[in-house]
Amino acid sequence: MMKALPWRSLESLLQRKSMHSSKLNYRLVIFLIAIVFGVGMSIPTVLQTEKGAKIALGLDLQGGLHMLLGVNTHEAVTSKIKSIATTIKYFSDDEDLLIDALSIVDDSVTFSVLDDSEIPKMDEMLNQIKGLNITKNGLEYNIKLTNEEIINTKNQSVLQAVETIRNRLDQFGLAEPNVVRQGDTDIVVELAGIKTAEDEKAARELISKPANLELMAVDEDRNAQVNNMTSAQAAAYGDVILEDTNNANIKYLVKEIPILNGSQVVDARVAYDQQNQPIINFTLNSTGARIFGEFTSKSIGKRLAVVLDGKVYSAPNIRERIGGGSGQISGGFTVVEAGNVAIALRSGALPATVTLLEKRSVGPSLGADSIRDASIALGSGFGLVFIFMIIYYRNAGIIANVALITNIFMIIAIMAMFGATLTLPGMAGILLTIGMAVDANIIITERIREAVREGMSIPKAIESGYENAIRAIVDSNVTTLLVTTILYAYGTGPIKGFAVTLSVGIITSMITGVVGTHGIYKALLANGMKTKDTNKLFGAK
Repeated sequence: MMKALPWRSLESLLQRKSMHSSKLNYRLVIFLIAIVFGVGMSIPTVLQTEKGAKIALGLDLQGGLHMLLGVNTHEAVTSKIKSIATTIKYFSDDEDLLIDALSIVDDSVTFSVLDDSEIPKMDEMLNQIKGLNITKNGLEYNIKLTNEEIINTKNQSVLQAVETIRNRLDQFGLAEPNVVRQGDTDIVVELAGIKTAEDEKAARELISKPANLELMAVDEDRNAQVNNMTSAQAAAYGDVILEDTNNANIKYLVKEIPILNGSQVVDARVAYDQQNQPIINFTLNSTGARIFGEFTSKSIGKRLAVVLDGKVYSAPNIRERIGGGSGQISGGFTVVEAGNVAIALRSGALPATVTLLEKRSVGPSLGADSIRDASIALGSGFGLVFIFMIIYYRNAGIIANVALITNIFMIIAIMAMFGATLTLPGMAGILLTIGMAVDANIIITERIREAVREGMSIPKAIESGYENAIRAIVDSNVTTLLVTTILYAYGTGPIKGFAVTLSVGIITSMITGVVGTHGIYKALLANGMKTKDTNKLFGAK
């Protein structure tokens, strides 16, 4: 007859089993969640379904357009000088200061103050603008940018051009455009998925469009003589001659110093007029709205030219004060043109014109070849690692391979979830991740085998293996993760792709290769391993 266990012994046994089961659930549940997440989120990418988040393919994998653009940085200097002149004009009008002959000559602003008692006010305002070299000769002012400010302006013009082009392409709907600075004045633009001549043309026009919006006063006193004037004669009056956007024979004589420019535009949308023709409604910020309102209130009966990229789109008569800080641009746009102009205005004007220096088209067939070759390399590497682990580590190798497969699915899932772009270097990063993920399991298995050789039981050997291996695994992965962070921060597009896949792979390998495999071992121990053959379990001899 079986002797009954004492109550305290039974209670102690149940507690131990409960603790063991709790640890089992902790690791195994995480691993099962990883499997479900990885497989579920990877399906749209693997099967290329219409719905669901998918990994975008880079230029080298699906073809597209590669362009090298040059930025005319000197135009940014000229533009800044022009904005300073606009500021001076607005300040003098707002403060009722009498100035004369305000003009721009050779990247400098010149004007005269008619009342010497007003010079302190003007000086105080100018001193608030950084980077100015101010020369005074009596009542006459000559304002230039300092050499340091010129260098900063040119540098900022390239940085701003990069940001503006990237914003425009994002709003255009292109997935993961690569826009990076190269050298002092050049910009590299890579657009994956551009496959037709129409798409290429639309993208190039959107990128190169300055979108420089200016509201300029028409010189009503001399505009009737505009067809008989030269540019030099117009400049003598502080004017410039501009053509109508629809008819080059129609010309306007407008004040050189604009009332407002595109820097005050905060929004631009496509709308339709009464004839159902596309127009662009724009909205100004608070400063622009105030200047616009004050100017229109003082200029009733006169005309205001709406100028975009040096062309007059309309020149309506001002009938009343225009408040609210809004206006419209009309000029025979097509729907596509109006949409692109609106995007350009919302994204901000280019500080300087950009010139196409080099263009290369990557065909989709070349991308397909790259995918095939990379897939062969990835599959071959994975297959060799898979076979080696089974042959050398037996059952432990099978467990490591399960974790490895889960790891691959998790990488795909995470990249798809964030809409990341996969490039050839990115695929190389995945291949490297396979090796690193397996390396963690090799270290663990070798520590288990060492413990088995020392005479430990299988459960103790497994715990000892993970305990002794975890520090080396964490240290190696953390150091690699630091390197990938630096690569992502300072690298260009392809390097960034490599860094992204490798860093994601490092994180997922910790979940699958360490937590996941440990959970599997715990599950096997809890349910009683059918074999005690350590050679079959771990390849140990």
